[in-house]
Amino acid sequence: MKFTLLLLLPAWLASGVTLLNACQTSASDQTTSASRSVADDTPPGGRRVVKTDAEWKKILTADQYAVLREHGTERAGSSPLNEIHQHGTFYCAGCHNPLFSSDTKFESGTGWPSFYTPIAKNAVKEDRDVSYGMTRTEISCNVCGGHLGHVFNDGPKPTGLRYCMNGVAMTFEKK
Repeated sequence: MKFTLLLLLPAWLASGVTLLNACQTSASDQTTSASRSVADDTPPGGRRVVKTDAEWKKILTADQYAVLREHGTERAGSSPLNEIHQHGTFYCAGCHNPLFSSDTKFESGTGWPSFYTPIAKNAVKEDRDVSYGMTRTEISCNVCGGHLGHVFNDGPKPTGLRYCMNGVAMTFEKK
């Protein structure tokens, strides 16, 4: 059995290389594919913010960079945004995309700012996260791709969702 697998391995690898080459597209193909994407995936106003790592490091603090660009997590209870109870809007610290209204913020007891729904359906993007030996749903800014936190199914009505966000990844503006 081992001998047969070893004989098949070069053929399998060769077909994999062909498959990988078939998955590569040119920049113009990627632009065309992006324009055909589902409307809900289009960021607010169709705006996208793309920067190099060096550019992000110039405009973000070290903590913001660690969370937004390297998928880090701030220490629970460390965000001043936990104490915000005024009427206003929470924005992405990387690109100023409006993310959450203070009207949807609630005390989850987790130590992170929590909301039951984003300000707009396309303000955030969901991705499967299988890090740390568990499966979760990661939430990112749909404009700049910055990591914000995760969403869980243990929130209050009306959605039953808890968007558990890193406060350092957001800013707040009073209305």
